[in-house]
Amino acid sequence: MRLYALRLQNFRQHVDTRLSFSTGLTGIIGPNGAGKSTLLEAIAWALYGNPAARGTRDSIRSTRAATPKAPVRVELEFELAGHRYLVQRTLTSAECYLDGGDTPIASTLTGVTELLQRRLGMTRTEFFHTYFTGQKELDVMAAMAPADRARFLSRVLGYDRLTTAQEAARERRKLLAAEAHGLRQGLGDADLLTRALHDATERVAVAAARADAASAALTTATAAVEAGRPRWREAQARRDAARALETEWQGATRDADMLARDVDRAARELEAARAAATTRAPLQAQLAALPEARAQLAALDALASAEGARARLVERQQQTATQRAALEARRTQLAPAHALLPEQQAAVLRLRAAAVDADHALDAQRTAWARDKQEVETRLQTLRAQYTELTEQRERLESVGADSPCPTCGRPLGARHAEVLESVREQLETLRLDGNYFRQRAEQLAEEPDPVRAASEARRLAQQELAQGERRLQKVQAAVEESQRLDADLARLDAVARDADAELAALPAGYDAGRHAEARRAVAALQEVATQVARLDVVAQRHDALRAEWEDAAARLASAVARRESLAAQRAPLAGQEDIAARAQAEEDAALRALRDAELERVTALADAAAARQHEHAAREAVDERARRQALLDGVDAERRLHDELDRALGEFRTDLTLQLRPELAELAGGFLDELTDGRYAEVTFDDDYRMSILDDGVAKPVISGGEEDLCNLVLRLAISQMIAERAGQAFSLLVLDEVFGSLDEGRRASVVELLRRLHDRFEQVIVITHIDQVREGLDRLVQVRYDDALGRSVVVDADAIAGEG
Repeated sequence: MRLYALRLQNFRQHVDTRLSFSTGLTGIIGPNGAGKSTLLEAIAWALYGNPAARGTRDSIRSTRAATPKAPVRVELEFELAGHRYLVQRTLTSAECYLDGGDTPIASTLTGVTELLQRRLGMTRTEFFHTYFTGQKELDVMAAMAPADRARFLSRVLGYDRLTTAQEAARERRKLLAAEAHGLRQGLGDADLLTRALHDATERVAVAAARADAASAALTTATAAVEAGRPRWREAQARRDAARALETEWQGATRDADMLARDVDRAARELEAARAAATTRAPLQAQLAALPEARAQLAALDALASAEGARARLVERQQQTATQRAALEARRTQLAPAHALLPEQQAAVLRLRAAAVDADHALDAQRTAWARDKQEVETRLQTLRAQYTELTEQRERLESVGADSPCPTCGRPLGARHAEVLESVREQLETLRLDGNYFRQRAEQLAEEPDPVRAASEARRLAQQELAQGERRLQKVQAAVEESQRLDADLARLDAVARDADAELAALPAGYDAGRHAEARRAVAALQEVATQVARLDVVAQRHDALRAEWEDAAARLASAVARRESLAAQRAPLAGQEDIAARAQAEEDAALRALRDAELERVTALADAAAARQHEHAAREAVDERARRQALLDGVDAERRLHDELDRALGEFRTDLTLQLRPELAELAGGFLDELTDGRYAEVTFDDDYRMSILDDGVAKPVISGGEEDLCNLVLRLAISQMIAERAGQAFSLLVLDEVFGSLDEGRRASVVELLRRLHDRFEQVIVITHIDQVREGLDRLVQVRYDDALGRSVVVDADAIAGEG
């Protein structure tokens, strides 16, 4: 991996910083807090997203950004495995471009992170343990458990790929064993399959002979049916003719019987017509008195109607008089209401004005009370927020100490730490006293004050008096309205009484109920006679038509009898045709059954022959399938033996590599240590848990000083990185060291720089981040980082010009 360019926008102290990278040994130098390690953090954030950044996502945005919503953006350009990548990441988006393309190959936060992790072949933690050495993270394996150290080295050196290959070989071997078991289960017995094929061949021969015999029997049965068919058809024709004559004779008999009944009915109706003419004459004479009786009944009906109307009018007059007396009494009771109405209206107006005044007074008291409560609550919320913020500042100042960032500019406080901490404590005490006062004031305002309660009671009394006054007014108004309605009702009743008197005077008199009943009985009797005469007239008028109908029916009856006799003479010669036809049908049915039996036998024989051939084909296929499965089984067994050998070889190869790992790692680390200590220490060793010790004249020497420990960690890191490069078959290219000179004296710092320069053939691009200015003499390129207090941002300057200012 090789870095080409980095750009930071609104990323922590860097508002807009551009930095290009070259080959060789590059030093990024600046005081603590200037923003050097932020460059390393930005590279990791571009590759792995938010998990690679310190703090929360919102803390990444620069406090000196142009606006609170100014975009946070990092662009990183690098080369990996012969391809050039450009990564652009913000807080909410990410894109990755390949080899200068216009279309991103990944365009989401998760998608870009996962793509780069696959291409790099390392997790974020593994990347920092190989390419990068972060500040205070030089000891790559000290924090790991013994088993984790071995797994870490195997993973970064690619040995885990052998485990993956061995697991794949074993999984394939399991699949092959299962496949072989399945093939053996489905092979079948060879002798049984051969016997089944022989039996199937014999069955085919037997079925073919049966089919030939059935075909011959079918030919014989077909000839017999064709020979008897003419006799059967002739018998069927004679039987059908006899059935037709029988049906026609039965129809003629039914017609003659029906016509005989018609003649008898017509005779009876003709006799009834003659009797009706004789009975009608005396009844017609009785009908002469009917018109006069109807006129008398109509006059008596009119008198009866007038008498009923008279009774109803008299009853109405009585009811009207009773209602008028009751209305007069009620009007007398309501007479005082007219005088009370103005007095009650004036009283209600006074009570309404008093209720409005009471409402206004209560609203004013409650508004003042609510305003006081809101002011106290607002003040308490503000004090709580300030107290929480100052408490967090005090805890940070007490826990971090003099290195605490300034709450205003973010830079370390140093000597001003005690002064700032005391100021924060004084502000907290002031906020506590103010909070106690306003909390007590809030408790006082939690209940209604006396002025509010008094105003509320006054409003209640005013509303109660107003309600009573309005009820009295409603009663008086209702009485006045009822009195007005009573006047209208009395006038209406007087009009009703006058109308009844006029109607009574106009009604006729002289009604007699006995005469009325006698007249109704007389009219009813004459009406019955009229109905009987009308019925006799209808019967008498049909006499001529009935005579003609009787004569026609008698003639048709004679014709029907003659036809019946003729048909009886024609069907006599055809007697016995049913028995002859039945015998012919029995012979035909027997011949057809024989034909169907022959056809069924032939179809069954042919089906058995086809089934025998299919069985023979299946038996032959089973024999062939067994041979094919046997061949597959031989191939699967051969492949399984091959994977057994592959599993053994991969296991032995991995064991050999593991045995060579510690000696090779010790040899490389010893070579680096020899160069860094000018030959004082030239050998190191690793125990079974990969803990490193320095050999002094062949004897393991415990690491005592911090400088020696840092040297051991550095040479271990260099040795691991070189082994990764050698396993990959190419230069490792990139190595980043952050603050690795802190515990080294000046001579060893110069040795480390000189060693890094000599490692150019192994590490094409080495970047050193440090606050120690003395190492600049041995660098190929110098990049300076400083924090500009006036601008409130980091500034990056290379050896020739300013590459970017935020």
